[in-house]
Amino acid sequence: MRGVILDCDSLGPDDLDFSALFDLPVSWTVYGNCPASEVVERIGDAEIVMTNKTVVDAATLSQAPNLKLITLPATGTNVVDLVAASEQGVVVCNAVNYGTASVVQHVWALILALTTNLQSYSRGVMDGSWGESEMFCLLQYPVRELEGKTLGIVGAGDLGRGVAKIAQAFGMQVIFAALPERNHLDDLPRLALHELLPRVDILSLHCPLTPQTKGLISSAELALMKTSALLINTARGPLIDEPALKQALVKGEIAGAGLDVLSAEPPVGGNLLIDNAVPNLIITPHSAWIAAESRQRLMGQMVENISAFLEGKALRRVN
Repeated sequence: MRGVILDCDSLGPDDLDFSALFDLPVSWTVYGNCPASEVVERIGDAEIVMTNKTVVDAATLSQAPNLKLITLPATGTNVVDLVAASEQGVVVCNAVNYGTASVVQHVWALILALTTNLQSYSRGVMDGSWGESEMFCLLQYPVRELEGKTLGIVGAGDLGRGVAKIAQAFGMQVIFAALPERNHLDDLPRLALHELLPRVDILSLHCPLTPQTKGLISSAELALMKTSALLINTARGPLIDEPALKQALVKGEIAGAGLDVLSAEPPVGGNLLIDNAVPNLIITPHSAWIAAESRQRLMGQMVENISAFLEGKALRRVN
């Protein structure tokens, strides 16, 4: 059986063990990256395709008559036309919960950096301010304790619950958002978003991007938040109205934000938030998931998906 990996470099392969994947009864062709213009040629006679961010649309699928399985080393499935895949009899599988520990850790790195003003104090050492101080320490940047504060979480999956668990260890109160048109079968403490926002000291987003959640946090929502509140987003960039966030930060309508995602990635043409004039903003390059352990679990799930398919089963099927 012939398999193709379209964008292996996006997985950071240098520190991963691929032996279990290559031990499968599949003849692999591995590409580091794949321009859109070359997808059809590269998967034309493949039976199995692994793609992370390279798009496989309906037109491409129609020119891959031998294709039987697409396995995605990601939870999101937007790079594949699932309807067209189903119509062509192509099974599509994804990965789930592989990066929970890595993402939760990153969320708290952002929260702690912002609440302790870590970047400002580090700069104060490196630029000589500490050495010139008349006192033994620097005090000019505010630091807040997390104990007794309220964390609002949008999204109660493994990531949201993982972040909540750490919050409780810090002595924080946790409240989850109840989004419209959602049926919540758990007994978690929930409030409608417009009721939640005025109460939280930190808001962390962990929901999927859907037509209903696009622009979930915009000017009206930011206006409801405390001026001392922080906004954290490690989910998807378009959940936040970026011009509205920039305005809120510049005007001091909220105290800060930590983002691991932007509306377009990578920001080839720039992004209005990548601006040193925006205060109390930390942006990381969609790196919350990249711990080596996380990526190795991801590869393990790809092996499981393919092994199950070869045995006539479907594991983590999404179409």
